[in-house]
Amino acid sequence: MKFLTGLLAAVLLIAGMGASHAVVRIADDRGGRIGTYVDRYQDLRQSGETVIIDGLCASACTIVLGAIPRDRICVTSHATLGFHAAWDFGTNGRAVTNPEATQMLYSMYPSQVRRWISLRGGLTPHMIFLKGRQLQSMYKPCYMDAQASTNRPSRRALPQADQLESARGQLLH
Repeated sequence: MKFLTGLLAAVLLIAGMGASHAVVRIADDRGGRIGTYVDRYQDLRQSGETVIIDGLCASACTIVLGAIPRDRICVTSHATLGFHAAWDFGTNGRAVTNPEATQMLYSMYPSQVRRWISLRGGLTPHMIFLKGRQLQSMYKPCYMDAQASTNRPSRRALPQADQLESARGQLLH
């Protein structure tokens, strides 16, 4: 009887580990090239994974807000989003605002984020930060946020899909 109970528990555990429960954690991401993030988040959108923002997500990283459905994004109390205008290198090697890319970036954001940005003067070369209660009023809290607030969050990545598959295989053998 104990064996049957254990087997049933293992089957239920495996069944509960479906792809819809996979997560990607964003922390300490300062951004980069817009195209790189568009590609990354397009793949993430198709994967069905949930995104946990648990630290800094700045610049092109914030494209996640428009690329991933809102119900698949959660924020911890450590989450901070940083927004600024898009830029290119000018002829003298200095950063020059790119109005077309800035407008494209702005248009990717959900309406409540665009409204928040507009109330702060829009996307400019100066970084503006959305965090705390304002951010938490726009996105659902992560279910583990209470634990993350008590214990400083670790900065290691969550298990990848192949590691989860390996764990499933070990449970079956």
